[in-house]
Amino acid sequence: MRRATLRLCALSKRLLMPGRGLNSDSWGASKQRIYMNEAGSSLHVNHVRDKLREIVGVSTNWRDHVRAMEERKLLHGFLAKSQEALHPRKMKDSYIEVLLPLGSEPELREKYLTVQNTVRFGRILEDLDSLGVLICYMHTKNHSVKMSPLSIVTALVDKIDMCKQSLSPEQDIKLSGHVSWVGKTSMEVKMKMFQFQDGAFCPVLDATFVMVARDSENKGPAFVNPLLPETPEEEELFKQGELNKGRRISMSSISLLKMAPDAEERNTIHDMFLSTLDPKTISFQSRILPPNAVWMEDTKLKSLDICHPQERNIFNRIFGGFIMRKAYELAWATACSFGGSRPFVVTVDDIMFQKPVEVGSLLFLSSQVCFTQNNYIQVRVHSEVASLHNKEHMTTNVFHFTFVSQNEVPLVFPRTYGESMLYLDGQRHFHSMSAPVKKDYLVEP
Repeated sequence: MRRATLRLCALSKRLLMPGRGLNSDSWGASKQRIYMNEAGSSLHVNHVRDKLREIVGVSTNWRDHVRAMEERKLLHGFLAKSQEALHPRKMKDSYIEVLLPLGSEPELREKYLTVQNTVRFGRILEDLDSLGVLICYMHTKNHSVKMSPLSIVTALVDKIDMCKQSLSPEQDIKLSGHVSWVGKTSMEVKMKMFQFQDGAFCPVLDATFVMVARDSENKGPAFVNPLLPETPEEEELFKQGELNKGRRISMSSISLLKMAPDAEERNTIHDMFLSTLDPKTISFQSRILPPNAVWMEDTKLKSLDICHPQERNIFNRIFGGFIMRKAYELAWATACSFGGSRPFVVTVDDIMFQKPVEVGSLLFLSSQVCFTQNNYIQVRVHSEVASLHNKEHMTTNVFHFTFVSQNEVPLVFPRTYGESMLYLDGQRHFHSMSAPVKKDYLVEP
């Protein structure tokens, strides 16, 4: 007991020592250090998760995870009692650039390469998730301690929109982002991705994530630093963050899990039902498919993964980016099987992380096409977990992906009322797309 006390006292002293920052500089250095160093170079993508481990103070060895989590309990005293006790931060304080050097480092390319010689979008989702968390730690960094007392986790992928350019595995990619809006315990992060082409980095992707701060043991909410916009452009970004929050609340209030479809949606479902009745019989039970149509229940694909320690995050739960990648790849396979040609991702939106996934869990993914229009395919993936000792399944995530196919695809028809609600939900997500996308996409799993 005495030895444990001495160890904790030594750790307390270490926490109060001037820490080493992201570039082996003082953790309390100038705010300009957020650009990674004086020269303004980018952080290598392979170092992002290393920096996160350094900030949180966890080991890379699975056998040390219990001790590391016990040590984090000492950080409770550094949590703010109110948001007013925290210094306001600027958007530039959290700005980070990360380089994914696919062109200049061919040995890295293998991890991101598809068989069609394009970039795996699932790997990009993993990188975005890690970058979003690191950005929030830059916004909330505490100069008085080496390790952050906050546990920052992804709460929501609000939207990811692809631009009208292809992703080549032979050109460098740059990701950048910063905190754009702050609540009491949550932060919105805007991220962009660029690829080097014709002598310049060109836009490829826009992403909006929502992160939440929790205490050092990841058991309850924690306050984050307020955000102080400096320019009219930053004011507009902050205002957009407020609008996004309001939109999410509004969409939640009219969710089909809470409210009945509106009149137009009810008519849509009834017209679809009538079009599947067999004209040879006068019966509601006799159903036939119209030409070029597929029953929704016949579009399903499923997968199962065992969640090994290798896929854990810095808090020893399963990495959210890993779950997103597995869900995306299953969705892509579903769209490919359904459409009969290579699909290309257009939009990812409204991914809510409802429950963390523990190491050792069984991860069940179920994917199905829930809406189509012309050559667009809307795919929904439902994620649930069960422990090895408990047969009870619990939902962790619901994913929504919009793909565009090279050819026009069949219509999907629901058989049941439940499938009708899935159809309408898919239609809503499809219509929330920012803009139609051209067919020159080369973004695959």
